[in-house]
Amino acid sequence: MGKIYLTLENGRVFEGEAFGAEKDAVGELVFTTGLVGYNETLTDPSYAGQIILHTFPEMGNYGVIPEDFESAKCHARGVVVRSWCRAPSNFRSRGTLDDFLKEQGVPGVCGVDTREITQMIRETGVMNAKISREKPTGVPDEVKTYRVTDSVAETSTRKAYTVPPKGTSKHRAALLDYGAKRSIADELALRGCEVTVYPYDTPAETILAGRPDGVMLSNGPGDPADDGACIAEIKKLLGKVPIFGICLGHQLLALAAGGRTEKLRYGHRGGNQPVRCLKTGRVAITSQNHGYAVVSASMDPGVARLSYVNLNDDTCEGLDYPGLRAFSMQFHPEAHAGPRDMRPAFDRFLALMNGGTL
Repeated sequence: MGKIYLTLENGRVFEGEAFGAEKDAVGELVFTTGLVGYNETLTDPSYAGQIILHTFPEMGNYGVIPEDFESAKCHARGVVVRSWCRAPSNFRSRGTLDDFLKEQGVPGVCGVDTREITQMIRETGVMNAKISREKPTGVPDEVKTYRVTDSVAETSTRKAYTVPPKGTSKHRAALLDYGAKRSIADELALRGCEVTVYPYDTPAETILAGRPDGVMLSNGPGDPADDGACIAEIKKLLGKVPIFGICLGHQLLALAAGGRTEKLRYGHRGGNQPVRCLKTGRVAITSQNHGYAVVSASMDPGVARLSYVNLNDDTCEGLDYPGLRAFSMQFHPEAHAGPRDMRPAFDRFLALMNGGTL
């Protein structure tokens, strides 16, 4: 393994060992606290445009398992780890993390102090970074100017397709793909939904013409405020059909209802985020992956009510829209890998499609 360098926007340079693809990459450097689930993380479209730093020191110990992928490819621009396992042990494994990154054209950095880098991000916020084979003489201009753009268009499906229900068909659900994880459609299919997955830019008229019982707004990457066209189409759906939004879908729904979003200092990424249900007082440990949050004070109390809050920073984690038959969550109730005790949210969506109320 040759030398490789991670150059941060603040000027710090970390020398490590290269693995994965032999190429340079620029992206937004973020950290995730997940102990497991790197197969799902690397294939989560929400990481498009980003370099992922894993805080857990050992990655790749159970190999690469295609059946656990959340999409067909790795969407990250780079990977940073303390150490990666050369000899994974798992009967489902189909290769090493190194081989997978090479196949996907994604460079990796290992052997750096991931704790120091994580502390730096926590104190100053996420920043751009570059992975390079050559030692830099300063901060490259491409690092200073980089911004995640057009990521929803990049990760969304190009054409509509249908996921059949598991067993008897009970409902028809429309899933707007802003960078959707496979597990969202799978959870709906397990509950007897025929799921039609639509590209991100599908007009509301086309969605409604399909006569769905409900509309799912998926997760996805980037700044939600950049997705003005998507927000405009969601506005046309409000009040006409039950809606359930997850992660980016939660944020876009809030923007369509008149709210605003803000960028968090370092976001929430990992499977250990505590949220409290304001109705029951119950606390759940959730899986999350986002860098933006809905500003709850910006929502019209006559339209939306806060349903969940993050116990670490009091940010908005969920909203109900009783008059619009819609609700949303910032976290991932279908988490793979991660806590799954919020899966009843999908049952709540089915209840809405059956004519229930919030």
